[in-house]
Parts: sequence; structure tokens; C-alpha cells
Amino acid sequence: MSKPDIILIGAGGHAHSCIDVIEQQGQYHIAGLVGMPHEVHDKHLGYEVIATDDDLPQLAKEYGHALISLGQILSPGSRIRLYQQAIKLGFQLPVIVAPTAYVSRHATLGAGTIIMHGAIVTAGVRVGDNCIINNRSLLEHDTTVEDHCHISTGAILNGGVTIGAGSFVGSGTVIKEGVIIGKDCVIGMGLSLRHNQLDHSRYTGKSTS
Repeated sequence: MSKPDIILIGAGGHAHSCIDVIEQQGQYHIAGLVGMPHEVHDKHLGYEVIATDDDLPQLAKEYGHALISLGQILSPGSRIRLYQQAIKLGFQLPVIVAPTAYVSRHATLGAGTIIMHGAIVTAGVRVGDNCIINNRSLLEHDTTVEDHCHISTGAILNGGVTIGAGSFVGSGTVIKEGVIIGKDCVIGMGLSLRHNQLDHSRYTGKSTS
């Protein structure tokens, strides 16, 4: 039985990580990538950039599935725009889970979310749509990650943490249990975060006690 085709929307470095997870998962055939005009015909790990954003309406007629493979650090705006466009065009955006990740059967994952290698998503966790749960990150019990977030490599979200929509948590950052991070926040890498953060916060300072 043939695998369904999937299109990757975004042709940067994060796309390489997505390709690796999709290959390892083995449920989809990568039909190609969508990139900038100057990237068309470029190859990424053997897969060609076959189109630009302008071609998405036609691609939606040819391919049923898509994943937003554009990265996210300072702003989720481009990922949100592409996700909303893909949904409007009728693409299905599946959940992609690396075989090396652990996701509790008591957790819920939203459409278009990717769970990458070595990530752990435990009981009672809720992850929204179009999220990146990156390599070796840990989401402890009853944590909520709202839509369009990126939890970066090795980040630890302890029990009952809430991450507001569109926020980014940097590599290796540890967030204390019960802390609430607002919407559209950027939390830097390697931090110890013990206090709530308001919407649109930029927290990149030294670790706090």
C-alpha cells in the first residue's frame, strides 16, 4: 500500500529536521518542499523545492497533506500565516511524532504539530495546533502549550506550566511548575524561569532565583 504524499511548506534548516522525523516515522512520502522563488529546484536531503507560496492553491488540488516546516524564534507570524492558508485551501495537517519520542496516551496534540526526536510528552499535557516540540524537550504532567508555539531543544516545562499562543521557549530553559507564560513571548536559552510572564514578554536575562 502506497503512503500518502505530504508537502513541506518551508525550505530552511528546520525543514531538514522535519524531513528526518517524517522519514523515521514512515507514514508519509515527501512529495517536495515549498520555498522562496530563488530556492525552487534546490535539493534538501534529496527532496526538491517544487513550488513557492503562490503555488499552494494548485498544490492543494494535487496533494492532500502538508506540514509547516518553517522554523520559529522571534515571531510566529509566518508560520501562522502559512498554517491558516493551508487550512483554508483544504490541506490536512497531520500530527507528526518521531518514533524516538514518547507521547502519553493521556496527552492531546493539535493539527500540524510535530514532536521531534527524544521529546517526552507526559500525561495530561495539551499541545495546540502548529507547534514544534523539539528534540529532547520535556513537557511534564498537565502542561498546556497553546497554538503556534516552539518549545526548543532540551527545554523542560515542569508540571502545570502554561505557554501562551505564539510563544518560543529557548534551548535548555527550565520552567518551574505552575508558571504561566503569556502569548507571543520569547524566552531565551539556558534560563531558569520561576515567575509568570505577561503577554509579549522578552525574557533573555540571567537565571533568577
